[in-house]
Formats: sequence, structure tokens, C-alpha cells
Amino acid sequence: MSGGWIYIIVGVFSGLVSGSLGVGGGTIMVPLFVLAFGMSQHDAQGTALAVMLPPVFILAVWRYYAAGHVKVAMAVMVALGFLVGALLGAQWAQAIPAASLRRYFGGFLLIVGLKMILGK
Repeated sequence: MSGGWIYIIVGVFSGLVSGSLGVGGGTIMVPLFVLAFGMSQHDAQGTALAVMLPPVFILAVWRYYAAGHVKVAMAVMVALGFLVGALLGAQWAQAIPAASLRRYFGGFLLIVGLKMILGK
């Protein structure tokens, strides 16, 4: 498979899983970028964020909104907080060594996954 096609396939797979399960694309892309493409944790996280910007805001949100599944006032308020949190989180992440950041990310996914499987 030549160059860009593998990336398009990764995008289709990530989009399908994200759109159908409601998980952040980074939950799929970040581990894939690190494990399959050998990217650093920092590069994987930054690239996944860059990937999600246009499709999430333009296409996926519109489909949910058109179906009546977006609480607009809540989304605006959370987005304001997210704006601040994302900026602080991205700044914080730059100071963490890549191996530690990778472990934190994996631990977070493990805890959330166990909670979803076992808890309410």
C-alpha cells in the first residue's frame, strides 16, 4: 500500500469507531500512531488533535445536531472550559517525558475501560 492510503484507511477506521461509539478519535489514533507507526507520544497526540479539528466540527457534530442529539447551551459552556483546559493540558504535556506520557495515557484508557465494563 502506498504512502497516503494507509493514513486514509486509519482515518476511515478511526472515524467509524469514533462516530459509532462516541469515543474521541484520539482514543483510537493515539495508540495506533504510537504502536503501528512508531511516533512519539507527543507527536501522536498533536497529530490526532490536528486530524480531528475539521471533521468533528463540520461533519460529525452536524449529523448529531440534525438528529436532535446536541445540547447546544451545554456544549457551548463545556467548550469554553475545554478551551482553557486543552491549552493548559497541551502546555503541561510538553514538560512530561514521552515514556511517562505514554504510561499516563494508557493508564487513563485502562481505568476508563474498566469503569465502562464493570461499573455504572
